[in-house]
Formats: sequence, structure tokens, C-alpha cells
Amino acid sequence: MNLSRRNFLGAASAFSIVPASVFGANAPSNRIVMGMIGAGREGGMGTGNMKSFLGLDDVVVRAVCDVNAKHRAHGKEIVDQRYGNTDCDTYADFRDLCVRPDIDAVMIATPDHWHAYVGTFAASCGKDIYGEKPFTHDLREGRALVNAVERYGRVWQTGSWQRATGEMRRAVELVRNGRLGKIARVEVGLPGGGRGRKSVPGTPVPRELDWDMWLGPAPYRAFQGVYDWEWRWVLEWGGGQLMDWIGHHMDIAAWGLDRDRTGPVKFQGWAPYEPEGIYDSFKSYRVKCTYADGLDLTVADSGKVRSGATWYGADGSWISVDRGRLSASSDKLLESRVEAGELRFESNGHQRDFIDAVKTRATTSANAEVAHRSASVGHLCQIALLTGRTIAWDPAKEQILGDPAAATLLGRKPRGGWKLY
Repeated sequence: MNLSRRNFLGAASAFSIVPASVFGANAPSNRIVMGMIGAGREGGMGTGNMKSFLGLDDVVVRAVCDVNAKHRAHGKEIVDQRYGNTDCDTYADFRDLCVRPDIDAVMIATPDHWHAYVGTFAASCGKDIYGEKPFTHDLREGRALVNAVERYGRVWQTGSWQRATGEMRRAVELVRNGRLGKIARVEVGLPGGGRGRKSVPGTPVPRELDWDMWLGPAPYRAFQGVYDWEWRWVLEWGGGQLMDWIGHHMDIAAWGLDRDRTGPVKFQGWAPYEPEGIYDSFKSYRVKCTYADGLDLTVADSGKVRSGATWYGADGSWISVDRGRLSASSDKLLESRVEAGELRFESNGHQRDFIDAVKTRATTSANAEVAHRSASVGHLCQIALLTGRTIAWDPAKEQILGDPAAATLLGRKPRGGWKLY
């Protein structure tokens, strides 16, 4: 691939030195230099992540990338305001940012259909990566991204930040330390619904937006006014509320089961199909997932099951956790202490965990394999819903068994010559 360097070598040597006072006691040699890909939209996850990294004294952000010129300019404004200079560089093409040798790590918060392509390229350029959930847009992309992270020896942290919160860690500690005894069943409740502005065929592309680059490896579709936030409810780009949240609550459920490096073997789903213009994701859904030992896990919208992750013991006891809420079938369970010798999970913050791992080369709390496995449950739920058939799955070989037509939904051919590295 012929990369445009855009005077990269000159730009890389022309950075102003950020005043040491900005970074407190952290020596320049200990600072991690980052680039932000998919950042700058006000209220967006990429901008939120960028602000979190800007708040760490041992991180310096030197570049912002977005296919939307307004977002790029806003991202630069945020970074420059933080450092009191005008040194932040902007890029329309993530490849130009990733080839810079002065960048240690990148943050990726693009639409889902870009995750694997940006991630594998960044890994091939020697960058450590903080990437948004869901891990990838389809399951085969997920395995390719895990392989790239491993092949190039990179640190990966997925934005499944719930692992860093006290109520989530406390719930997982109680379940993993046997307070419910043998787990009889599990429920994962995700949001339902999900729609946005109405699509309008013939809408002109905003001057600031490179629509062809925004689409990238996804099939070509004429612009209809739907991009920034609402893309997640279009299956060619996202996966609806199911995939938008599977990397959060499924991640916690699997962590509590100590099964976050494997997955169920059978998926049977029910969902009404209710497309609205460009939007074609499921608004209401319920999928029964079964592990090899017979344990049932239900993934459904929260109109059908309790929101968050809920584990049930064989005696009817339960522990349930959602953002800002930890509840149980008895006060005794909630008051249980984690004793010496039992599992305990600590966190200094999700972004902090990533930066520490970049320095030490340790494994992060939401590493690539873990993130892929959580997302895989969502991908297979979608396939069960789209086909209306029971899906048999081999989580070790990552193959759908006995259904070649369903297996074609595990991945797609990218448009425009894009490839996974």
C-alpha cells in the first residue's frame, strides 16, 4: 500500500517540547506518546477517551485523526488547550498517523466496521492500542485482530471500562469466590430500541466529511444523512444495541464465570425484524446461549431480563450488577467479605491500566482475546437472529457446525482493496 507521508519526516522532527510542569514529576523518557483515531466529535466516545488520556501526567497526545474535518479541528483544539500550545497535528488518514515513529500508542474509536482494519495496521506499525468495543464488526475480523496483536507483540486494551468500576469488580469477586455455589444460569440484559435521525436519500454529503473514507471497507452506500452517532443501528456498520453493549455486560458476565476466553456452543434466538429506512438492527431480542457443560446464558434486551449481568445459584440465590447498582437475593451476600487467599480484583482506572501495561508489557484487564470472546457471543447471537436457526458453534476452532449458509455471516469481503494486516 502506497502511504502518503505528507511531509511526515519534517513534521515528526518539528514538535515543540511540552513544558515539564504539565507532566508533574514524570520524566520525559517515561511519558507515553499517543495519537487519537476517531476523536474530536463533541460527546463522542473517542473524545471522552482522549480527555481521559489527556488527564494522565505520563501521557502526551501529539496527533488527532478523523475523516471529518470539523472533528479533527475540534480534537486539535482540545489537545492544544490542554498543553497551552498549537503543536497537535491532524490527519484525515489513520495510516499517516500510524507510521510516525514518535507515536507509541493509539486510541481507536471509529465506527465498528473500521476497528479491525485500523487495529491490525496500527499493530503492524508497532503501536500499542486502546480500542473501543465491540472488538470488531464481525467474528473473523476479531480473530484476525487478536492474531495481529499477538504477532506484532502489542499491548491491547478494549474500552470495556466497567472492569475498572467498584460494583462490577465486587460482583465478580463474589461470584468467582463461590458465594452463589454452582452457577445454574446467567442473564445478560442489554438496551433495546436504537434509532436516530431519519435517513433521507439524496442528502448531500457535508463538505467536511470524506464519505468514501468513512465507508472504507464497508459496502458502498449513497449518503443518506446518517453517520456520526446513528451508524451503530445499521448492520453494515454496527450491530445495533446488542453489539453496542455486548462488550460491556457480556464481558462482566463471562468474567464472573471465568469463561472469558471461550464461549457457548449453541445459540437459539427470537426477535421481530423491524427495519426503519436505513436502520435494520434488532430493537427487541432474546437469545438462549448454552455452554458445553449445559449452563444456559440468556442475552436479551432489558425489557425481558434484568439490565446488566445476573448470576443465579442452584439454590435460587442471585447476584446482579449494572452501572452504579449492585444487588443480591440477600443482604448476607452483599455483606460477604473477600477473605485472604480469595480472588480480589484491583484497578487504578481503565486508561491507567493500559498505560501501565504499555510500560511494563503486562496483559491488560480487557485484552484482545477477552474482548474478542465477549464480542463473539454477540456476533453469534446476531447470526442466530438473522437466520432464525439454532447455531452450533465450536469455540475452540471458531467454526459454525453443519450450516454453511450461516457460516458465511462470520465475515465479509472488504470493499476497495482494504485488508487486514
